[in-house]
Amino acid sequence: MTTASAIPAAERGRVTQLRVIRSEWIKLRSLRSTLFTLLAAVLAMVGLGCLFSYFTSARWDQLPPQERFAFDPTLVSLRGIYLAQLAVGVLGVLVVSGEYATGMIRSSLSAVPRRLPVLWAKALVYAVVAWGLMTIASLAAFLAGQAALSGRHLNTSLGEPGVLRAVLGAGLYLTVVGLIGVAFGALIRNTAGGIATLFGLLLVLPVLAQALPSSWLDEANPYLPNTAGQGLIHVQQMPHTLAPWTGFAVFCLYALMALAGAGLALGRRDA
Repeated sequence: MTTASAIPAAERGRVTQLRVIRSEWIKLRSLRSTLFTLLAAVLAMVGLGCLFSYFTSARWDQLPPQERFAFDPTLVSLRGIYLAQLAVGVLGVLVVSGEYATGMIRSSLSAVPRRLPVLWAKALVYAVVAWGLMTIASLAAFLAGQAALSGRHLNTSLGEPGVLRAVLGAGLYLTVVGLIGVAFGALIRNTAGGIATLFGLLLVLPVLAQALPSSWLDEANPYLPNTAGQGLIHVQQMPHTLAPWTGFAVFCLYALMALAGAGLALGRRDA
């Protein structure tokens, strides 16, 4: 049997991507903010989904005809995504900026001199955790919301066209939001600045775009980050938007560009 003493010291101390990933997993699950922030995201998804579905069912008779015609039971039960994205994005920023605030990043980069494996490990670990929890939360929100709508026979099922894609797409969208948060945390290295930039991209930019002439807005709107990414959660494609998976690919491109920028900055700057 091979013992630890029989393994060369250089081999035992060698830095590998797998070991960096394991280290980042330990750090992520050890942070108290991880538990509380992800719990807030799950509660937002499920709780708001239930509330919106219940109140829609209760007010159905008072809704104008145009709102009834455009009613999407799947989207109503996933309304919590708009608040959950803030929690997921904030934690993504904190995954990196928190280490800069405490000075722990110096230890991380000293242990991994090539630096980039640290960023890839942080992004991978957080993406897997966010995807798993947010997909479960999306499914729970959908099931609870449809139960609330079933009293008026307004509910739908996962077997209907586009519904399963919308439910699973909510988890994918939130995962990419988290990755953008990780990228901004590494790029800006400041929690407040990273969060402000993330909120500006997801919340402020769409509002500013409304000031454009309507012809320009129709051309630009499909490529805005939130419009492109959230196309997955709409069962029916909205006007002036890209096809769901095409839009999600554009949204992923935003995340890849942000991560690439973060990687370049991490390699060139001092810790």
